[in-house]
Amino acid sequence: MKHRSKSILALGAVSMLALAGCAASEEAETVGNGNNDKKDMSIAVFNGWDEGIAASHLWKAILDDKGYNVELEYADVAPVYLGLSEGDYDLSMDVWLPVTHAEYLDEYGDKIVDLGAWNDESRNAIAVNADAPIDSLEELAANADLFGNRIVGIEPGAGLTLATTDNVIPGYGLEGMEYLTSSTAAMLVELQTATENGENIVVTLWEPHWAYGVFPLKNLEDPQGALGGVESIHSYAKSDFKTEFPTAAGWVENFEMDLDMLYSLENAMFVDYDGQDFEPIVAQWIEDNQEYVDGLTS
Repeated sequence: MKHRSKSILALGAVSMLALAGCAASEEAETVGNGNNDKKDMSIAVFNGWDEGIAASHLWKAILDDKGYNVELEYADVAPVYLGLSEGDYDLSMDVWLPVTHAEYLDEYGDKIVDLGAWNDESRNAIAVNADAPIDSLEELAANADLFGNRIVGIEPGAGLTLATTDNVIPGYGLEGMEYLTSSTAAMLVELQTATENGENIVVTLWEPHWAYGVFPLKNLEDPQGALGGVESIHSYAKSDFKTEFPTAAGWVENFEMDLDMLYSLENAMFVDYDGQDFEPIVAQWIEDNQEYVDGLTS
């Protein structure tokens, strides 16, 4: 009997140690410092959407400094929404409403959570070189030959691409123009080449984008409202984000960034710097804008 009692006591001690180890492991997976959020977080970033790339890098730097371990995962628009809805990604910071991403919200909106808009000054556009001989989309069809009969677009799955295909082209009788879609990077190369050669060009673009500060551009008037009006950029998260990251969720819900501040960050990352290692660039920008950044988590 004594032997059995010792065995039970030993087994109990092992169990207690195991439980303590599990508790320690779980505790290690939270941020600490009074913050019970999970430590590891993934932020999904749309390929080629520079305002989202900028905001995501900013928040990665902020959250990493607070003890999180943030991974940025790049993907096209449709896979991001699917990934958020299935919990493969925790957060995405570049959802455009009410028009651009309406189709994706119709499909996935009941499976993901809106953390609010952080900018409400954005819009989609069809842009041309500033000295182009037209000012409105209504003039484009009659002058298509001056632009090589081409509209240079971005990613095929982008909301701007869908709006151009479904609304702009039929609405303004542009079916005779070739509409090229591949990537934002390819569009920017075409834009740079046309600018250097002094040629007319039509591109699909959006504000905010650093290209407006680098290239001489103007947006064509859209009297039909085919591209929609002013839009808001929202952060969306997986369904249980607020449960797993209550503190971070509160910070993101209160996040605001006007166009001037966003352009400042974009210029630092994409105009003044020619590279892909954004961490030191963002760190310097944070230092230069410390009061604003500190306010995002206060």
